Amino acid sequence: MFEGLSDKLDRAFKVLKGHGHITEINVAETLKDVRKALLDADVSFKIAKQFTDQVKEKALGQNVLTAVSPGQLMVKIVHDELAELMGGQRTELNLKADPAIILISGLQGSGKTTFSAKLANFLKTKRNKRILLVACDVYRPAAIEQLKVLGQQIGVEVFSEEGSTDPVKIARNAVNHARENGIHVVIVDTAGRLAIDEEMMDEIANIKKALNPQETLFVVDSMTGQDAVNTAKAFNDRLDYQGVVLTKLDGDTRGGAALSIKSVVNKPIKFVGLGEKMEAIDVFYPERMADRILGMGDIVSLVEKAQEQFDEAEAQKLQRKIAKNQFDFNDFLAQIKQIKKMGNVKDLLGMIPGMGKAIRNLEIDDNAFKGVEAIIHSMTPSERENPAILNGSRRKRIAEGSGTTIQEVNRLMKQFEDTRKMMKMVTANKGKNMANVMRNMKSMN
Repeated sequence: MFEGLSDKLDRAFKVLKGHGHITEINVAETLKDVRKALLDADVSFKIAKQFTDQVKEKALGQNVLTAVSPGQLMVKIVHDELAELMGGQRTELNLKADPAIILISGLQGSGKTTFSAKLANFLKTKRNKRILLVACDVYRPAAIEQLKVLGQQIGVEVFSEEGSTDPVKIARNAVNHARENGIHVVIVDTAGRLAIDEEMMDEIANIKKALNPQETLFVVDSMTGQDAVNTAKAFNDRLDYQGVVLTKLDGDTRGGAALSIKSVVNKPIKFVGLGEKMEAIDVFYPERMADRILGMGDIVSLVEKAQEQFDEAEAQKLQRKIAKNQFDFNDFLAQIKQIKKMGNVKDLLGMIPGMGKAIRNLEIDDNAFKGVEAIIHSMTPSERENPAILNGSRRKRIAEGSGTTIQEVNRLMKQFEDTRKMMKMVTANKGKNMANVMRNMKSMN
C-alpha cells in the first residue's frame, strides 16, 4: 500500500540528515522532493503545493530540540500534516435511527455490491447489529444474484423484488420489512454506470429523497487516483453524501485518492477495502494511515486485529497446556488459523514498525501457511498430539502424503520445537524481568 509514495518521501527526508539545524535552504530542497512525491502519487498540483507550503511554515517556525534531529522533526511535521490532509480524526457511522438506513452509491465496477456485503458483515460481527441488505440494482441481474450469494455467505438477509424495475419502491418496501422484523440497519445497494450520467444521478437522488438515509456513502476505486477525486466531487455536488469508501486500497501503490478526496469534497473517508474477503474492510484512521505512509507501521491496528481473534477461554486453556509442556500440533494449527483470520500476511507484517521497508520487495503469498497446514493434516491424530513419536519413517510418510519434502517436514518440526520452547519460557517467566526471557531466547539459537 502506497509503496511508491513511501519510498519517495523516505528519500526526500535524507536531504536533512547530517544537518545540525533547519534552514530555509535545506527545507526548500526537502519540500521540493516531497511535492514531487505527492505529484507522482497522483495528488493535484494545487493540493501538493498547499501541503508543502503548510509544512514549510511549520518547519521554519520550530526550534529544533537538542534530542531531535532536523530530519526527525520534518518527519513529525509531515506526518501531522498528512493526517490532517486525510481528515485528522476518524468519523463514525450514524446508526442512531431504528432502523438506520445506509445508501451506497458509486460507479459500476467500484466495488459497491461487495462493499455492501462487507459492511453488513462488519456491523453484524463487530457491532452486533441485525442487518438487511437491499438489492436495488434493477439493471444488472448479476448484481442481485451477487448480493444474494454474498448475503448467504455472511448469514445476512437480502431483500429483492423479482421483476420490479422501480428501485425507489423496492427500497421503501425493504425499509417497511425491516421495521416489521426488528432489523437494526438497512444497507441499500444501488445501480452504477460506467460513467456519470443524469439518469443515474436522478435515480439515486430519488432513492435518497424517499428514504432520508442516516448515511449516504460514496464508494470509489482508490487505484483510479485523480479520476476517483473528480468522480467524488461530481457525486457530492448532487447527493451531498456523508462519507467516502476507498476500495482496493491494498493494491494502490500511489495513494492520490486517499490524500486528495477530503480536501476536494470536505467529506471524511469512513472505510477502506483491503482485499476480496468479507473481513477485508477497515475503519479509516488518518493518523494510522500517515504512520504507514511514513514507514512507522501501525501497531495499534495490528493489536486490534489480534484482539478480535482473541478467545480468553481458549487462551487460558492453551496457557495451561504450555505450562505442562503439552502444546501440540493441534494447538499449532489453531494458532495459524487465528493469524489467517487477521488478514493479508504481508499487510500484517507491514504494520510492525520498521518491517514495511524490509518486506517491501518480498513476495509473501496469502497461502504462505498452505504447506505447513498440509503437513499437519497429513499426520495421524496420535502424531499431532504426541510430536515426540515422529521418527524418520513417519516423517517420510507425512512428506509423501502432504506433497512436500522430508526437509520441509524437518524444518516444520524445528519451528514447532522452537515455538514450544519460547512459549514455555514466556509462561515460566511471567511477571519476571523481560531481560531474563531475552537472555534465555538467545541461548536457544
